[in-house]
Amino acid sequence: MVWDDFKAFVMRGNVLDMAVGIVIGGAFGKIVSSFVNDVLMPPIGLLLGGVDFSNLFINLSGTPQDSLAAAREAGAPVIAWGQFLNFLIDFLIIAFAIFMVVRLVERLRRQQDEAPAPTERKCPECLSEIPIQARRCRFCTAAVPA
Repeated sequence: MVWDDFKAFVMRGNVLDMAVGIVIGGAFGKIVSSFVNDVLMPPIGLLLGGVDFSNLFINLSGTPQDSLAAAREAGAPVIAWGQFLNFLIDFLIIAFAIFMVVRLVERLRRQQDEAPAPTERKCPECLSEIPIQARRCRFCTAAVPA
């Protein structure tokens, strides 16, 4: 009985939609991270004098460290602001992409909800469908009030 309830829960549309969204979102996050780290940031770093943003950090220990990896390996306290900048750009790109998808879905939903304006109405005498601007019914020839 518990198994049947669990199967019914998992097979509901919302749960499956959410699972698909999470999987696609995880894959999309990896694509965006690669885009930021491998495509977007290198030219920006080159324009700024060959800076590798992922290796920018503030060393709080006072002991000189050559790289972020070396500082972390030595256990030195650091503020890895370059990686934070990469993650911030990742977030902004993902948030903008989600915003655009939600905006598109809302636009499609509004278009679907908007019913087209009626083009016909019923004749009050014979109840036949006539054009909305007609002044006479084409079936019974009765005068139709505007």
